[in-house]
Amino acid sequence: MTKILIINGPNLNLLGQREPSIYGNKSFDDYLLELKDKFKQTELEYFQSNHCGEIIDKLQALGKDYSGVVLNAGGYSHNSIALADAVKAISVPVVEVHISNIYAREHFRKTSMLSQNCKAVLSGLGLMGYQAAVDYLLEN
Repeated sequence: MTKILIINGPNLNLLGQREPSIYGNKSFDDYLLELKDKFKQTELEYFQSNHCGEIIDKLQALGKDYSGVVLNAGGYSHNSIALADAVKAISVPVVEVHISNIYAREHFRKTSMLSQNCKAVLSGLGLMGYQAAVDYLLEN
């Protein structure tokens, strides 16, 4: 069975509560159930942390049994060279996801340190971006 890891970074544990006009009303746990139902032939593993080092540790611990990573690093996307280096260091393909359109937001959000080390970047599709990222990883 194909195995894909979804990683969410800081404050994404508050989806459904935090700024619903930007991030929507659905919790990620509820959305993950929908994803697992859609991708029944794929093992979707989920990890969330508000700590950059924990996300780096999780990426570095990936084995070859993973087909890909869907990574929404939240605010760390814009400022963590260490996380960018971790993405670059692993052989598993990573798709970067942003729920909101980072290019239509504050200036500091328009740059991602991670993008150059990712296979693809999805921004502004809402939670559907995760589904698109899983589809991409399954087809490439």
